[in-house]
Amino acid sequence: MKIYYDLPHVNCYVQKNSHINLKEYEGQFENIIRRIKKFKDITEHSRILEVGTGTGWFPILCKKNGIFCEGIEICPEFVEYAIQYGQRCGIEPDIRLGNIEESDIGVSKYDVIIATSTFEHVEHWEKGINNILNALKPEGLFYFYSTNKFSLRSGEFNFPFYGWLPDKWRYRIRVSKGGDPIMKLGIDFNQFNHFQLKRLFSELGFTRIFDQFEIIDTNDLIYPSIWKKTIFKMIKRLELLKLLALTFSPGTLFICVK
Repeated sequence: MKIYYDLPHVNCYVQKNSHINLKEYEGQFENIIRRIKKFKDITEHSRILEVGTGTGWFPILCKKNGIFCEGIEICPEFVEYAIQYGQRCGIEPDIRLGNIEESDIGVSKYDVIIATSTFEHVEHWEKGINNILNALKPEGLFYFYSTNKFSLRSGEFNFPFYGWLPDKWRYRIRVSKGGDPIMKLGIDFNQFNHFQLKRLFSELGFTRIFDQFEIIDTNDLIYPSIWKKTIFKMIKRLELLKLLALTFSPGTLFICVK
């Protein structure tokens, strides 16, 4: 993927989200860190990389909490905004411009690499994930969250069964709504499914692969009522229910260990 400057829909997104206070991201940040710590300690010596930093809240909150975290982001406007956002919070985030398909992110350099809502937008995504695998230290951890093709509603676009559509159809819909620039940055080139990703992670060489029901516990549920906890526990226990949930869930979540 090429790096493009001054895309109207990106500037619009930045303006739309510029009012969000850093404190509003703390819940998401704590969720991610808590999930990672189930499988790997994070200490003052840990080195973390976020792929696709967006507005930069994750690296900023890492630095605020004494955690070393670098970021790589393909959108120049996001990099510029993240630096300004951090400065307003009294923090200088370590974010550089680049794309995960081609950028040199090192070899055996990071303890943890995070990519949330990123790889659906990476055109040559297998190349990017292989780059991540090489950049992880032995026993390094990859935290991955992205789309689920068979979700009834997609977070990418408010259209029933959007992810089920052939790629060409989805691209036409997005271009008709957002114009041609959406194909340069912002389009979901990929709609993943759980089984496709699990197979790929295994083939690339990750030694341990954990799905969302091995990662998430009842503390992660939104408004965790008794009935929600009960259903969640049933799904974890019954393989058929688990397979159905993994097939149709809103997103794909994995933790993979090198």
